[in-house]
Amino acid sequence: MTHAAAAHPALPAALQAHLDLPMYDEGHRALAQSLWQWAQALPPVNHDDTDHACQQLVRQLGEAGFLRYCVPAAYGGALPELDSRALCLIREILGWHDGLADFAFAMQGLGTGAISLAGTHAHKQAILPRVARGEWISAFALTEPLAGSDVGAMQCEARLEGDHYVITGEKTWISNGGIADVYCLFARTGEAPGARGISAFIITPDMPGFEVAERLEVMAPHPLARLRFNGMRVPLSQRLGAPGEGFKIAMRTLDIFRASVAAAALGFARRALHESVLHARARSMFGQHLADFQLTQARLGEMATDLEAAALLTVRAAWQRDVLQRPATREAAMAKMTATEHAQRIIDAAVQLQGGQGVRRGNIVESLYREIRALRIYEGATEVQKLIIGRDLLKSHD
Repeated sequence: MTHAAAAHPALPAALQAHLDLPMYDEGHRALAQSLWQWAQALPPVNHDDTDHACQQLVRQLGEAGFLRYCVPAAYGGALPELDSRALCLIREILGWHDGLADFAFAMQGLGTGAISLAGTHAHKQAILPRVARGEWISAFALTEPLAGSDVGAMQCEARLEGDHYVITGEKTWISNGGIADVYCLFARTGEAPGARGISAFIITPDMPGFEVAERLEVMAPHPLARLRFNGMRVPLSQRLGAPGEGFKIAMRTLDIFRASVAAAALGFARRALHESVLHARARSMFGQHLADFQLTQARLGEMATDLEAAALLTVRAAWQRDVLQRPATREAAMAKMTATEHAQRIIDAAVQLQGGQGVRRGNIVESLYREIRALRIYEGATEVQKLIIGRDLLKSHD
């Protein structure tokens, strides 16, 4: 083995086997290998200062060219259009290495997904290349204190006055809130009741009336904030799409990135299973190793099966969107629900296998335990995914 190969080991066997499936092409396989080697060489991420860590990770991902997968080729991207399988692979590999690295990448795509889908040429030209290079950090401002899963209950208001919208209200749980250079904001413009009366806007934190009302601390450190808009004036030209199309734009954006949430969960779960196998082989107990006990073998078998079932659902959703080019709302919801719930079980089992060490601060599986919990909630909680699946099934069943 050469020194270079030793410094940058190949992909884990289980992930390599997954990549051998026909749903991936050679470009995806090359991307996975390149990113794995890059991530292996990435210095440890300092989670004590999450703002600085995120800013640094965005710059590093941009300089390495991986953020180019977040935008279309016409605006500095790597591929002609956003590719769900590429997004999933990147998030899975980054999730294996560090939850904050996954977060930094994911928000560059989610934060500008609405611009890629509904922005004008001028919008895209001004913003997307900077995001792809890691020069700007982006954010997606949808959730409100009383409008999380129920987007139709949104209260943040955008009132048209001449050639400006005047925006008043709040957003909360906004990822990259306080450090983002550009936000896709959704506000009620009142063309119709509920979700049909929402529009989308591009805003920047230098606009008068923009305020970071509160920074939010959570169990797995990420930059989050509650934002307040005090009569913020936004030029009409900064609206995305037509009036009242905001909900549709938001859902189309989430449809692209929901499968990638499942992929991040797969990355966490693969790392937890890997750590479990290493620990079981090394841990001496009652004159043998933990791996020699049938109970351990059965647990590892359950973990591996849960993981592969979720992985297949995830790549199916991504492949259906990319290759068949048809909506994958139901399939993405199935993937997101299954992968996050299975990953929670896998990581919990990993903690249990390690005993006291598993709950020690700084242990890898302890960190994963904190990271996975939020994925069962954001971009649609598990309960919401069940409703999406059930309603779509009823609507399409003949």
